Amino acid sequence: MKRSKTMELGVGLFMLAGILGLLFLGLRVSGLTFDMPGDTFRLEANFANIGSLKPRARVTMSGVTVGRVTAIELDRDWYDARVILELDAELEGKLARDTTAAILTAGLLGEQYIGLTVGGDPEMLVNGDTIRDTQSALVLEELIQQFVSNMVSD
Repeated sequence: MKRSKTMELGVGLFMLAGILGLLFLGLRVSGLTFDMPGDTFRLEANFANIGSLKPRARVTMSGVTVGRVTAIELDRDWYDARVILELDAELEGKLARDTTAAILTAGLLGEQYIGLTVGGDPEMLVNGDTIRDTQSALVLEELIQQFVSNMVSD
């Protein structure tokens, strides 16, 4: 009898650990994180086409995640997509004013994220500034349509 209860307890703990592991993996794959709100600063960037960029998408520099997209809204003056970025506070005052923001894709059909490339301007971006030099998303459907159109016209 005693061995049976020990085995049941072991199996129960094993199942609990498995469920917690699956929950952890599910949250990691979805991109949902429970980061404590740390020191960040805010930048904006306007794009003509954001493709399938979503809030909470990564913002990277040289492949290292340095922030997240917090909001995407329509700029009613220029009819562009305004993307609001929250970056690590340690970067404030260290990004040149001519920094470029490009919407990139992880792999051929992967998630879209923003990649920052630092320029050489002596003026630096601070909280609330707008990144002026942006590159819109490359939309696969548009490329296919152009390819087919070129094939038909030839």
